[in-house]
Amino acid sequence: MTETRDDNVTWLTQEAYDRLKAELEHLSGPGRIEIADKIEAAREEGDLRENGGYHAAKEEQGKIEARIAQLQAILRNARVGEAPRTAGEVGPGMTVTVKFEGDDEEITFLLASREESGAPIDVYSPKSPLGSAITGKKIGDSAEYTLPNGKSLKVDIVDAVPYGGA
Repeated sequence: MTETRDDNVTWLTQEAYDRLKAELEHLSGPGRIEIADKIEAAREEGDLRENGGYHAAKEEQGKIEARIAQLQAILRNARVGEAPRTAGEVGPGMTVTVKFEGDDEEITFLLASREESGAPIDVYSPKSPLGSAITGKKIGDSAEYTLPNGKSLKVDIVDAVPYGGA
């Protein structure tokens, strides 16, 4: 799955779309029924103020509802297929090689959404500070971005090619 520069569209492979849709169907159907049953069983145990099982089930319910909302948002804005990509230009769905200023070592990663966690290489989000700084840059360009500690770091784009999968 990759994200485009348009924040309203999330590009998904067919496999990722099917996986997320199945997860949503399970959580919003059988998943909700299972957690409601757990809550009801814990409620029958008595005093809710001191009932750890009840509180744990309610917490689990909150996590399930949050994940349902997240999946609905992803799928609502999803397009199945490949994000438009141009070799040599950094963008979502690209395997990017960069070199940080003052470091001789290069690092290579996939610029894509965290939902594409099955990638065999590191995945950096296009919305991260580094991802935002390098998106749209071409091979040979430099970019500067701010680290969480407030310092700036310069990075050179060494390569950018469409991700070829595993």
